[in-house]
Amino acid sequence: MRILGIETSCDETGIAIYDEEKGILSHRLYSQIAVHADYGGVVPELASRDHVRKTIPLIKEVFAESGLTPKDLDGVAYTAGPGLIGALLVGCSIGRSLAYGWNLPAVPVHHMEGHLLAPMLEDDVPEFPFVALLVSGGHTMLVRVDGIGHYQLLGESVDDAAGEAFDKTAKLLGLDYPGGPALAKMAELGTKGRFKFPRPMTDRPGLDFSFSGLKTFAANTIRKEEMCEQTHADVAYAFQEAVVDTLAIKCRRALEQCGLKRLVIAGGVSANTSLRAKLAQITAKLGGKVYYPRPEFCTDNGAMIAYAGMQRLKSGVSADMTFKATPRWPLDTLDAI
Repeated sequence: MRILGIETSCDETGIAIYDEEKGILSHRLYSQIAVHADYGGVVPELASRDHVRKTIPLIKEVFAESGLTPKDLDGVAYTAGPGLIGALLVGCSIGRSLAYGWNLPAVPVHHMEGHLLAPMLEDDVPEFPFVALLVSGGHTMLVRVDGIGHYQLLGESVDDAAGEAFDKTAKLLGLDYPGGPALAKMAELGTKGRFKFPRPMTDRPGLDFSFSGLKTFAANTIRKEEMCEQTHADVAYAFQEAVVDTLAIKCRRALEQCGLKRLVIAGGVSANTSLRAKLAQITAKLGGKVYYPRPEFCTDNGAMIAYAGMQRLKSGVSADMTFKATPRWPLDTLDAI
């Protein structure tokens, strides 16, 4: 069984063909960073227009690379939410139309379920049940996963997502969009211990997150200090250290609360090497293990949508002749399979 995956929920156009036996046959990713950089963040209307421009050419590329045609497919999966409504509608309309034209089932996919299942694309696949940390520019949440669709939300950010806080703090430090990777690189030159940032919401029970105050703390530190290149790096180091420690503390709590030892991290921030190292430490102390996708599948991509779509298609899920984009779509409302 083979399926085409289409991802257009935000500022990256991802296309992939996934084979049930052979894995990923071909994938393409187009990032819109250059389009949005001048504005310091994603402009929804520009994102939608760029998806219109790039989706079909990328689909043609994956067919050419894999040597397949639409006749070799068994379905078309597309991200139906959550995300930017205009961007989602581009992928939904193209995906549903192609499926209709090719006489194939169309499979709407939840974007965060795609991220959650992205580690399944690797050779070292986590077994159910596990705790998943989904951490990106738009979402930060802890989920207990007992199977596909068997999701229990343990905690989430009450304000900024971790990736959003990275981008906003990077902007305060004069870094270009997207700021997260640039801040992480700057932090490599920072001095440990010069600044001590708080670990938000770790002084009380619970698994919710809050990163807005951490960004404000960074802004106040920058305002008080005489800023130079080294001070910028020291602030970046302290900020990243605080975010990583906060996520690690909450992950340890979640694993202990659920009585589990397997931890999955996914989403754009999961590519952060400091976070990966810290989570490897805490899971090792608990006698467990951390799983994550390769860096190219941490950010939005078509492969994760194709994989998630494959699982849904095998369980009999397919759309009718209509399509619907859902910009807000709680993960724990999905049907179990």
